[in-house]
Amino acid sequence: IAASIQSRSEHPLGRAVVEAARERNLAPVETQAFTARAGAGVEARIEGSTWRIGQGEFAGAGVDTELATIAAELENRARTVSFISRDGTPEGLLGFADTAREDAGEAIAGLTARGIEVALLTGDNKATAETIGRELGIARVHARLRPQGKVETIRGLVEEGRKVAMVGDGINDAPALAAADVGIAMGSGSDVALETAGITLMRPRPVLVAAAIDIARKTGTKIRQNLFWAFIYNVIGIPVAASGHLSPALAGTAMALSSVSVVTNSLFLKRWRPSREKTQ
Repeated sequence: IAASIQSRSEHPLGRAVVEAARERNLAPVETQAFTARAGAGVEARIEGSTWRIGQGEFAGAGVDTELATIAAELENRARTVSFISRDGTPEGLLGFADTAREDAGEAIAGLTARGIEVALLTGDNKATAETIGRELGIARVHARLRPQGKVETIRGLVEEGRKVAMVGDGINDAPALAAADVGIAMGSGSDVALETAGITLMRPRPVLVAAAIDIARKTGTKIRQNLFWAFIYNVIGIPVAASGHLSPALAGTAMALSSVSVVTNSLFLKRWRPSREKTQ
């Protein structure tokens, strides 16, 4: 049932449930009226009953003493918990072991080496978030954040005068991606995240975030170089042409050459290749 409902979800936890059901060859059931509630969970109707999967408050499972005890034990073991209910009655729960992407550690090390402070914003419980944070070397961890909570955290950083880039791939990340100075979405992310972000990484590899920053900085440098040389060129060329010391033909040729020089300088960006720092 959980996999059938989550089959229409774009959330990473939903995908994990679907994959687990597929590995066990479980047959899906028909669902209707699927709805995703940002930061809370999902719901759908099955054979006339309303099923919910998500946080305890949303699923109506937080008051069940037995489930609450099991959930607390799972959270203490750094598990993310989703409750399952039918018509408001608790039916069970799911525990997820969060693992970092393969190159996440290298990505964090690369960003830190570039003088960029990294923070983790997640809707997961505190124990899970802190475990992942320690594993990746992230000191600043914000847990149990709903979409609006992520937005408020980012706005707080912006008000401090910081330049903020948000990296995300889920539907819950879309508001935060929009609130940041730069939103970076993973190519495997939800459609909403991809539409909201200013930059989309074609491959879902965190290490490419540092590469995107590098090419952005290189591009900015080229733009400043081109503006500088174009300014100098015109400061010298226009007075000479206006004073009659340069024929129209030569002036036109000189102007064309200035454009060629700017384009040629920009084409050097094609030689750029991402660097990969070795981490111990």
